[in-house]
Amino acid sequence: MKMSRLGRTDLAVSKICLGSMTWGQQNTQAEGHAQMDLAFEHGVNFIDTAELYPIPPKAETQGRTEKTIGTWMKAKGNRDKVVLASKVVGRTENQWFRDGRPSRLTRADIFDAVEKSLARLGTDYIDLYQIHWPDREVPWGSNPTRIGGQLAASPAGKADRGTPIAETLAVFDELVKQGKIRHFGLSNESSWGVMKFLAEADKGIGPRPISLQNAYNLLNRTFEVNLAEVCAFENVALLAYSPLGQGYLTGKYDHGARPAGSRSQLFNRGQRYETPNAAEVQLEYNELARSFGMEPALFASAYVSSRPFVTSNIIGATAIWQLEMALSSVDVTWTDEMQKAVDAIHQRVGNPCP
Repeated sequence: MKMSRLGRTDLAVSKICLGSMTWGQQNTQAEGHAQMDLAFEHGVNFIDTAELYPIPPKAETQGRTEKTIGTWMKAKGNRDKVVLASKVVGRTENQWFRDGRPSRLTRADIFDAVEKSLARLGTDYIDLYQIHWPDREVPWGSNPTRIGGQLAASPAGKADRGTPIAETLAVFDELVKQGKIRHFGLSNESSWGVMKFLAEADKGIGPRPISLQNAYNLLNRTFEVNLAEVCAFENVALLAYSPLGQGYLTGKYDHGARPAGSRSQLFNRGQRYETPNAAEVQLEYNELARSFGMEPALFASAYVSSRPFVTSNIIGATAIWQLEMALSSVDVTWTDEMQKAVDAIHQRVGNPCP
């Protein structure tokens, strides 16, 4: 397994990061344990989770994923071998995270989140603790191709910025000093947001964000527009999630198919990958993969793993055979011919699923 340095830290993380959001909903605890066993046998040392998980978020299932990881680490006695990442939710009106009230990125809410995550995970510290999405009013993913009306000015003349970033960052400074977290990261963040956190950190207010977890795949290369330059010059590691575009880059949904047991068939959460013309573009990429003699899922994951600005590719699976294919993506030799073919499609279609 190839390893990469995580931003400015001394942590070495595997090029494949094991995503966990299906454990506790689509996968049982035993299946989650089996996935971690297989991944670590292949050299993975990096697991990503969140207080939100499993997906889809529900009060009755929330926290099961972290508990699954906690029971596995306890059984294996391998906490020191795991680089563990988790996340605190951003602004949400869902009240089950905070015992009956909405959540914001305030001191009380962040401390509540981290203490509960530590308990579920059965550990004294989290290696990388991330903000899952911003507190301010911005589109999901924070890197859209069109901004819409989310940044409309308030009567005071300023867009809704939520909890001040400096205030939030100061809380993470406390968590680092108390030893509850080792490093701080962002997720679903924009170039403005990353630079604002960096600017406040450089004033001495709190820790620098060492990573950014954003969607990146053949259907969504918006990271390359502004964030790639930000992350390169500021040494912020990209942890790319959704390499398969929620399964739409596996070929299983081609021509409108909805296989039984698939996420799209089980849950009404595929809107990000069901935009106008998306199905035609997905089919084109999937057919391109087949023209190179590869399964679309392997091709799509290999593309993400091949990008020099991707520190770790966060893969997820519900079946062991899917996980095996994802793990093998780091061994694919990505050729200039493949890249030129991908770029030719992207030049015509852009980013249909930001």
